[in-house]
Amino acid sequence: MSAPTTNPRAVFTDVILFLVHSNLLISLSATSVALSTMLLADLAVDPAALFIVFAVTLFVYSFNRLTDIAEDEQNVPDRASFVRQYGVWLLAIGALLYLAATAVAIVRGIPGAPAMIVPLGVAVLYSVVGLKRILLVKNLLVGLSWGLIPLGVGVYYGVLRSVDILFLFGFITAALTIAAVVFDIKDIAGDRAEGIKSVPVVAGPARTRQFAVAASAVLGAIVVLLLVVDVLHRQYVLLVPFICYMIGYSLVARRDRTPLFYGFVIDSEHIFLALSLVCWELLV
Repeated sequence: MSAPTTNPRAVFTDVILFLVHSNLLISLSATSVALSTMLLADLAVDPAALFIVFAVTLFVYSFNRLTDIAEDEQNVPDRASFVRQYGVWLLAIGALLYLAATAVAIVRGIPGAPAMIVPLGVAVLYSVVGLKRILLVKNLLVGLSWGLIPLGVGVYYGVLRSVDILFLFGFITAALTIAAVVFDIKDIAGDRAEGIKSVPVVAGPARTRQFAVAASAVLGAIVVLLLVVDVLHRQYVLLVPFICYMIGYSLVARRDRTPLFYGFVIDSEHIFLALSLVCWELLV
């Protein structure tokens, strides 16, 4: 008898879904934002700083997955099932890493170490206090949370007021706000049931796609303008294909897209950007 064959595509899908549901992929994406910031700002890559970002993100998203499980039961039932089975363990691991990251920040004497409490505060405001129920506030809260990553890198290296850090704060905040709005397309049913006034619930998927594309185009125009007037150095040209990628997934986002689309195609965008920047560093 021949041994049963394993479908490589099925294995790949299972691995990606595990990374998505366990919040490992989103944590790697956040870490990639920190890495991209270091590369674009010409800073030496510090593994300790990358670890801090990874640990904080894993903790915050593991916390939010547990508090948002009622919505996920309708929006992403597979993720809700995964969280019910492993969520407490993931939160425990995330909490331990969060504490370790805080200890690293304190031991290394980072000036902004007390600000390590901010991500937890944002998570509570988002899920527990209920700011996510207010139109666009939930999206801006997500965008600002991710925008804190470049600012954190600026504090870590003592270059908070540099042009690179301030620009990347604005860019990442805008890009993640747009991505969060697109993400809400898949959550219409659950958000409506929970009384959450997201952009897709209020305006519908079609207008949400139009808004995301228009906002991305404006962001791209700003990047090109700043490149032309030499405010940004030439490495920032890699943000142009990144924005084209944003426009691409915004155009095809629908309610029936699978978790692989939202959890991998969209959430991996910053991993792709970081990889392109690493290639630039090696080849140019």
